This record gives sequence, structure tokens and C-alpha cells, in this order.
Amino acid sequence: MKPEKRDYDAVIVGSGPNGLAAAILLQQNGLSVLLLEGKSTIGGGLRTEELTLPGFKHDVCSAVHPLAAGSPFFETLPLHEHGLEYIYPEVAAAHPFDNGTAAVLKKSIIETADLLGADRDAYIKLMAHLVKSWPGLAPDVLGPLTFPKHPVDLAIFGLDALTSSTHLAKRFKTEEAKGLLAGMAAHSIQPLTNLSTSAIALVLMANGHLKGWPVPKGGSVKIADALAAYFISIGGKIETNTYITSFDQLPSANAVLFDVTPKQLLRIAGHKFSSLYKWQLERYRYGMGVFKVDWALDDAVPFKAEGARKAGTVHIGGTLKEIAAGEQQIWDGLHPEKPYVLFAQQSLFDNTRAPEGKHTAWAYCHVPNGSNKDMTDIIEKQVERFAPGFRERIIGRHTFNTQQLESYNPNYIGGDINGGVIDLGQLFTRPVLRRSPYRTSAKGIYICSSSTPPGGGVHGMCGYHSAKRALKDVFNISIKS
Repeated sequence: MKPEKRDYDAVIVGSGPNGLAAAILLQQNGLSVLLLEGKSTIGGGLRTEELTLPGFKHDVCSAVHPLAAGSPFFETLPLHEHGLEYIYPEVAAAHPFDNGTAAVLKKSIIETADLLGADRDAYIKLMAHLVKSWPGLAPDVLGPLTFPKHPVDLAIFGLDALTSSTHLAKRFKTEEAKGLLAGMAAHSIQPLTNLSTSAIALVLMANGHLKGWPVPKGGSVKIADALAAYFISIGGKIETNTYITSFDQLPSANAVLFDVTPKQLLRIAGHKFSSLYKWQLERYRYGMGVFKVDWALDDAVPFKAEGARKAGTVHIGGTLKEIAAGEQQIWDGLHPEKPYVLFAQQSLFDNTRAPEGKHTAWAYCHVPNGSNKDMTDIIEKQVERFAPGFRERIIGRHTFNTQQLESYNPNYIGGDINGGVIDLGQLFTRPVLRRSPYRTSAKGIYICSSSTPPGGGVHGMCGYHSAKRALKDVFNISIKS
């Protein structure tokens, strides 16, 4: 039975990477699709602006993109034909220590392992099979819980991925290997003792060995621009400056997909949901927030460790023990004096980011959800700890606390940039426990944000899987993947 004629076949609310991915997949399948964005420009977490001084381009939210480069869906799109160019730093990520050395993640497993001393063989044993199997495994991992196409590989991955990162670190003897793992696992934004925190570490390291951790030339906005340009080229329509607060604002459509978190979904469309589904959404848990700083610099960051000076991303926080303790404090509502800091220095590799001879830097630390504490001095002290003289090079700065981040992007509830905590309880059941996490209780209404599997990150897979579900349910179109 053909769906009833409406203004559009499908409407997408929100133009982050997931909203764009959903819009593209629907449009690719011959539907008429409208993408609505509340701000004057598209992108969600993919925006680049002159936050500090003229000529200094800062990534407002996301900065370095291993998951975008390795996204099973984005890889199928001709984004390079629409202006997207990735730049790959020689060192994907570095983890400096107080003695002036650093553990580094390079594209080569062997080169990475060779620098880990006594843990060389343990690192190769941990990563070799995953790296080999990841291209086939990625669609299984980066999606909803279904029967896997590669069950043996998934089982091998799951044995390590579902453990806590503090437990997985017991395979290593050296502080270098343990610290490298801790810096990766801290991307999960939760205590490192939580089950499944190893998953994000393994996925990020595998993507580093396969694809690297690239930065888009010209800024993260270039990913959004390329996705939007491709969407328009195949017939899609985008409207900006259309902030949706009520379902009544939407044109008629057979399917509506929301790139928002449960809190906004309830506000916009809660009256259409069953009482059970509303109750489930109201119980959704948000995670820790972040405090972010952008700097304009008159020279490159003077890290003591050579590896850190060559890295696009630097994990600042010292030993596994120190990082684990800090993340636990934040989870408990405290602000550590020496927090884990995720630091990026895109201008080292992309000369479009700053005036000649100058540089930019980007960083955030985790804080309790909703915190309004200014962490600028604490973050700068952590950077200075591993890069003496850093502060002398600052010529401009811009900060975001959790409330300002949420005001900038309403999906960042309390500064939570992952769309909700991604612990074992919400890994596959986000936002609620249902046969399909993308369906709501209302016919034709779907959620496609990072509050659905596989969660946060610029990969578009939440949007892809939500659109795939809508195609099957509403339009009787099946997508093989």
C-alpha cells in the first residue's frame, strides 16, 4: 500500500552528521526529503568559527575524525567531490608523561608496539586481529544489536570490548601502554572502571591503524558542507533558521526523523507517544559534561615529547591511575585539579587554520553534568605540565562551560556531547529498550541522534540505521548492509 501523499515523504529535524546521513539515505532511495536546521548554518557538532581572533579558525565542537574517515556509510559517499579533504598527521595521537616521553598511536601497529618496550608483543596480540577484521566487523559494531554478519570476529572483539579499561590494562606491564589505553578509553566520558569502556578505546585504536585520525582541511565544517552539498546534488532540500519546538511546525510527511536527544523529543512530540514510551524516555540518563577552551597562539605548542609535537591529538593526563581517579571524581560530582584533557592542534597540519606563523589549539576536560565552574586555569596548567612555555604563547582564548555548550547546541544536555551516557546499560538500549531503538511509539516518528546506537562520534551511523528502519517500515524499501 502506497503511503498517503504529503508535503514531503520525509522530514529530518537537525542537521548534525546523523541528520545529514539520514537525509542522504532517504533521498538516495527516491524520496522527497526536507532537512530542517534551527541555526543559520548546518552542521550540529561540525562547525568552524573564528572564536578568538580574526583569521584563527576553531572547531566549535568536534575536531579530529577517525570515525568519520572510517564510517561504513560515509565511505560510500563521494564527499571528496564536494570539497572534503582529509589531512593525516604523522602521529594520530600521543600520550605524554612527566619524564618527557610519550606513547604514540601510529598507523603501523608494529611501529606503535615497538615504542612500548616490554609490552610490544602484548599490544600486537591485542590489536592485530581486530585491525584485520575491523572492515567487516564495523557495520556490526556501529549499529543496533542484531544477529551479526561476522559472529566469530564479534565474539572475539566483545571479550575485550565489554570489559572495563582498567581490567584490560592489566594485560600490560608498562605505564606507557597502560597510559595509551587510558587516554583512548577516556573518550567514553565515564569512569574507566565501568564495563564496556574498553570498546571505545579499541575502536579508536583500530581506526587509527587502518585510517589514521584525520583533520578536515579548513575545519570540521567541511564535513558538514560536503554532506549537505551531496544531499542537495541528489535532490534534497535544506531549510535553516527553522528551530522546531512543536510538532505542529512541521510540514506534513510520511516519516519524521529527529536528530535530537530524548529531552527535546519529549518536548516536541511527547504528546504523540504512549505513556510507557514517555516514561522510558524520561528515565534516559545523560553523562558527564565538558568544559572547552580554544586558543590563538603565536607559535606551536612546545610539548617536551617529540611524539606529542607530531600528533594531531594529544591525551593529557599522565598515568592510567591518575586518569582513572580523575574520571571517577568527575562522575562523583567533583572537579579534579589534574583532569584528563583531550587536546588537538590542527594548525600544525592545516595551514588554513591560522595566519602564517601562528597556530590554534583546541581542548576540553570532563566536568560534572551542568557544571558552571571555569576550568580554564586548570586545563592550561595541565597543558603547561607537559609543554612548558605554553601559556606564554597564548594571544587569545575562548571558553565554553556546560551551559554555554547546551545553549549553542541543544543536544549537549548539561554539556554531555555523547547524547547520553554510553555505559553498558545504555550501549544498545539507547534511548529505550525496544526491538528497534530508532522507532518511537508513534507511527512514522523516529529518533536518529547519538542517543541511539552506536552513540556519539562523527560517523553518521545512527542516522543511517534510523533511516534504514524508516525506509522499511513506512516505504517498504529494504536496504542491504
